Amino acid sequence: MELILGIMIDKIYRPIRLASILILPILLFFVPIDCLNGEHTICLFKNLTGRECYGCGMTRAIISAIQFDFETAFHYNKLIVIVFPLLLYEWMKTIKVLFYEIFLKSSSDTH
Repeated sequence: MELILGIMIDKIYRPIRLASILILPILLFFVPIDCLNGEHTICLFKNLTGRECYGCGMTRAIISAIQFDFETAFHYNKLIVIVFPLLLYEWMKTIKVLFYEIFLKSSSDTH
């Protein structure tokens, strides 16, 4: 009984996860970057020292890169040239794995 329930939950969970992973960049594309340019920060390092850490500006840089504004993204955080391609790779790999698990693996199980 528990196995059947687990399989049913898994069949519902994976498509929802795939849809949310596909929709997230679309939602971030429409986030106005101006709302993230506040003067307050949650960065503990910056609050204690007054200097920016290596991660400061990365959220704004990623959103700018998603909006195809790479010059502004580089201005926010120069590490975007490393982080964004890795993030894009992981995003595409996750979509590939979920797509396989939902559509290809389930169709081969039924035969």
